[in-house]
Amino acid sequence: MAFLMLFALQGFAQSPFYSQNKKGKLALTQKGASHFAKLALDCMQQEYPNKLNQVLKTEEGLRSPKSLHPAFYGCFDWHSSVHGHWMLVKLLKLFPEMEEAAKIREKLQENLTKENIAAEVEYFKNASKSWERMYGWSWLMKLSEELYTWKDKNGRQWYQNLKPLTDAIAERYLEFLKIQKYPVRTGVHPNTAFGLSFAWDYAQATKHKALLEIIAKRAKDYYLTDENCPSDWEPSGEDFLSACLEEARLMSRILPTETFETWFAKFLPSDKLAALTTPADVSDRSDPKIVHLDGVNLSRAWCLYSIAASLSDKKMRKEMYETSRKHLVATIPNIASEHYEGTHWLASFAVYALSVR
Repeated sequence: MAFLMLFALQGFAQSPFYSQNKKGKLALTQKGASHFAKLALDCMQQEYPNKLNQVLKTEEGLRSPKSLHPAFYGCFDWHSSVHGHWMLVKLLKLFPEMEEAAKIREKLQENLTKENIAAEVEYFKNASKSWERMYGWSWLMKLSEELYTWKDKNGRQWYQNLKPLTDAIAERYLEFLKIQKYPVRTGVHPNTAFGLSFAWDYAQATKHKALLEIIAKRAKDYYLTDENCPSDWEPSGEDFLSACLEEARLMSRILPTETFETWFAKFLPSDKLAALTTPADVSDRSDPKIVHLDGVNLSRAWCLYSIAASLSDKKMRKEMYETSRKHLVATIPNIASEHYEGTHWLASFAVYALSVR
């Protein structure tokens, strides 16, 4: 039995942020790219409000965000700043002639200097072992991967500037995965599957053999025997990631196709998958936790699209693509919201979801 009813393409709302062809495929428009770029540009050097999330060891640690994090001090918190930088690089690659291109390059040049990154590395040396684990770590890897794969003079220099921090975080992955016995299955920042997925992308792009090997091993250790993921528990009230789908997406990359299909049929049988087909209802976008649910819709969209590509069942693939699109069109128009609680981070999720497609 099909896990959902197919949705008529003409029933989808239109948005200036993406285009839709006759087959229903969505693509980011230049107008959408400009809109999302402005959200990041507006906050990437905005120091306050700011959530440092640090453990104070001495009075000397009580310093301003910019002095602690000269590269990534804007957009409310460190990880949002990092993925805001990733998004701007991604948009430059997609739309090199966009109106904001010069401003984006100017601000990236100001933030991603050797000196600023050296200060970020120094902070990591003295921070708690769990600081930004794995969410912030994974977005830093995604930023580094985006720069590494960009044939651009500035991009190559920024990649080299960022590399000491990337290497430090790669070492943290290697150290932590040796001792982490159980995965974190929550739908927020510490989610292990999400953290491993982005690190896997970086390791594949740069041919980081040690990182690839340990991620593959630990993914199988953590998830290979999982069955009947409790998808009807999703979303929790402050989720911005789909725990079930992020796990499935990771395994679709780690396992051979035939092995993955067998695993996936047990992990998310049709009744469990059906629980993930209706976009989450976001009741108040001014609330910093409730607005997370816009993120879970975008997370579902990119996961469903990626998982579908690993399935041989054409009907199921089509249904997953439709559900992915349904979540995107229900969510992307809301990223025009005036509420900083969402605008400081959600644009990155939207751009990533559309770029995965």
